Amino acid sequence: MWPVLFIIALAALAGLHFWWRAKFRAQQEQRVAEIEASRQRQQQTSIDAQAQQKILFDSMLEGLLLLDRNRKIHLANRAFKNLFNLKPELRGKTVVEALRLHELDELLLRVEAEKQVLDYEIRLPELNERWLRVNAAVINNSAGEREGTILVFHDLTRLKQLERQREEFVANVSHELRTPLSLIKGYVETLLDGAHANPEVAGRFLKIIERNAGRLDLLIQDLLTISALESGAMKLNRQAVNLRALAERVFNDLQSKAENKGMKLVCDLPELTANGDPHRLDQVLANLVDNAIKYGRANGTVAVSGKTVDAGLIEISVRDDGPGIPPEALERVFERFYRVDKARSRDQGGTGLGLSIVKHIVQAHGGEVRAESEPGRGATFFFTLPAV
Repeated sequence: MWPVLFIIALAALAGLHFWWRAKFRAQQEQRVAEIEASRQRQQQTSIDAQAQQKILFDSMLEGLLLLDRNRKIHLANRAFKNLFNLKPELRGKTVVEALRLHELDELLLRVEAEKQVLDYEIRLPELNERWLRVNAAVINNSAGEREGTILVFHDLTRLKQLERQREEFVANVSHELRTPLSLIKGYVETLLDGAHANPEVAGRFLKIIERNAGRLDLLIQDLLTISALESGAMKLNRQAVNLRALAERVFNDLQSKAENKGMKLVCDLPELTANGDPHRLDQVLANLVDNAIKYGRANGTVAVSGKTVDAGLIEISVRDDGPGIPPEALERVFERFYRVDKARSRDQGGTGLGLSIVKHIVQAHGGEVRAESEPGRGATFFFTLPAV
């Protein structure tokens, strides 16, 4: 009896041992699985954080460059790469290796030595001048030791261009105002010194003063117009405009001017209706026809024509048969105060703003303007308008 009981007890103990062993193994496997799952979650969280950080850095408008303690690139965002037209992989390279800009290397040495945020402007040595502002700062660890450097790049090119345009604009306006004002002042002083006693001389001087005062008034009006157009303050009173009737009104206003040069005005416009401001479109066409009369050939022809170029667009052209425009000037004729022949333009009474006003009015209507010319064979100005 006892041997049987002993065997049963041993079997029970063996079974209990195997059961506990299996349970312990299952618990161990479960713990390992939980640890692995936790590790994967932490890894995924780290990946997500890095992805979010990359998205954040790449969404910045400013270029961002992060360097390690050896001045090698650790991180460069998309804006930075676009600024310098760089390839995607920059990690591990020095600034000089990546950019070939020794000015930045000097900036890094300065910021490490001075241990403060530095603000620095650099000009990129490119065909199209580009300016950047760089903010640089050292990154320290808790012990105060340098861990790396961060640089933030701001593109100042547009701002520099606007500053240059403003300076050129002020200089041009000053020059344009100085000439008629000097003439008016000179002739007034001559009259006050006794020339008013001679009726013939006084009459001639007063006509010169009147002409230059008119030129000043025209220049101020054009300046106010272009200022309103560029600032967006001028609102368009859009309506259906019969372009043929508009051209005929412009021709009627300028007929005497054309006759003085023996020129013929030809309207080849079909019945086209544009969606625009009739007063502003009158200004566009009058400017172009007036220019064609001024610079066209004596006893020549000025022709206005038009056509529908595609769905919803009308193209108008104004053509003269004068000396034409040099190729290098075609792209610049719509700039403020630009003149192909400065002396001749001033003699004709122009302000240098007419074509710039034309460009802004056409663009405000959603159209485009351009010029074509062959030296000696006249010039043609084109502009597009939305059709009704």
